[in-house]
Amino acid sequence: MDITVRENDGIVILDINGEIDLYNAPDIKENIKGQMEGGKTNIIINLDKVSYIDSSGIGVLISSLSNLKKAGGSLKIINVYASVRKVFELTKLTSFFDIYDSEEEALTSYNA
Repeated sequence: MDITVRENDGIVILDINGEIDLYNAPDIKENIKGQMEGGKTNIIINLDKVSYIDSSGIGVLISSLSNLKKAGGSLKIINVYASVRKVFELTKLTSFFDIYDSEEEALTSYNA
């Protein structure tokens, strides 16, 4: 798994490429923690190139969302496709997370 970090108008975007599982999910948590320590609390996670996510990956997203909300920020997820979307639907997390079909939609939601 690779994580590319970029920023758009003060909002951090994490582009994740690969599978999110028990072995690499902590990398996402650490990355978000580092962003928060740097004062960045509005984060978008791009799952466009993620083909698989397991329960540890879901757990990291939930705990990160909780931590960001406590800090007055938020976590939005974009480009959730195929088997990864199925996991979100089966676990009823589509109503828990703000999920958008595109980066533009998620960015606009921050400015609304």
